[in-house]
Amino acid sequence: MPKNKLEDAVFTAIMATVMVYGMIIYNVALNTGKVDGTTFLAATHELIFMAPIAFILEFFIVGKIAAKLAFTVMKPTDRPQFITYAISICICCIMCPIMSLIATCLFKIPSVGTWVQTWALNFPMAICY
Repeated sequence: MPKNKLEDAVFTAIMATVMVYGMIIYNVALNTGKVDGTTFLAATHELIFMAPIAFILEFFIVGKIAAKLAFTVMKPTDRPQFITYAISICICCIMCPIMSLIATCLFKIPSVGTWVQTWALNFPMAICY
């Protein structure tokens, strides 16, 4: 895990970019019904602005909230890998609905039902990532 703010920023940037790109590929595949070269190319267009949004959210807001939530069930004396898992799960549980809402507003006809459907389809994949 990162030891200082610079390492934290680099780690968050890498993780946000990989996660967002994977989720965009997943959503493009859901919408088109196939995975081929155009799926990966189409995902890069959305990545340009979705990755910075995810980075800003996670680095400045969600990371701190997730750590506090994780330590409600974990103790600092627990094994570091389990603490990392707990924080990661909390980040996913917070980021998935937020990013699903943003994607719904940007790429679909926004409604509560569409957002809930997008969130429900994205969450299992996001938690596995």
